[in-house]
Amino acid sequence: MPPRRSPFILPPPDATFAAIDFETADHGPDSACAIGLVRVEGSRVVGREKVLIRPPRPRVLFSWLHGITWDMVKNSSGFAEVWPRLMPLLEGVTFLAAHNAPFDRRVLAACCEASGLSSPALPFVCTVQLARRRWGLKPNDLASVCRRLGIGLIHHDPLSDAEASARIVIAAVQPQKIAASGVLGETANS
Repeated sequence: MPPRRSPFILPPPDATFAAIDFETADHGPDSACAIGLVRVEGSRVVGREKVLIRPPRPRVLFSWLHGITWDMVKNSSGFAEVWPRLMPLLEGVTFLAAHNAPFDRRVLAACCEASGLSSPALPFVCTVQLARRRWGLKPNDLASVCRRLGIGLIHHDPLSDAEASARIVIAAVQPQKIAASGVLGETANS
């Protein structure tokens, strides 16, 4: 008999959380060149920020993906200056949401470490896993999930990606769509 998967607990609909998305310049997790951060209170988006970041190395290998070039970021502030300005969006949040959360968690941790800053001690909700376990969506890349849920997306724009992640969480916790127990896979009648 295969091992039973633990239940996936949905956050409450009135949760205060933030969704985050990084774009990176190169293969190093410390190479953030842009960040999008969206604050949600009670299933409503109440704050949005997008900031270009000067990466630690003067090259941007992934311009073909996100459109950000060295010329666009060379005069921007580094992560050490950017992150403290974004901290007010995280006040009182209970978790961070991101599509493919391990990537964004790794970038955040590496950038904080390289900058001598503390990484926030917040759990991450991965919207890839949320889409897979909540609706059984496959494929569950961000563009496909957004298409299925009717969420607008400008893919690889960090603010659009962060807001899409926030809206995936919001859609997942809508009262008419969750079981009475709040646990995926159960119904109010089971």
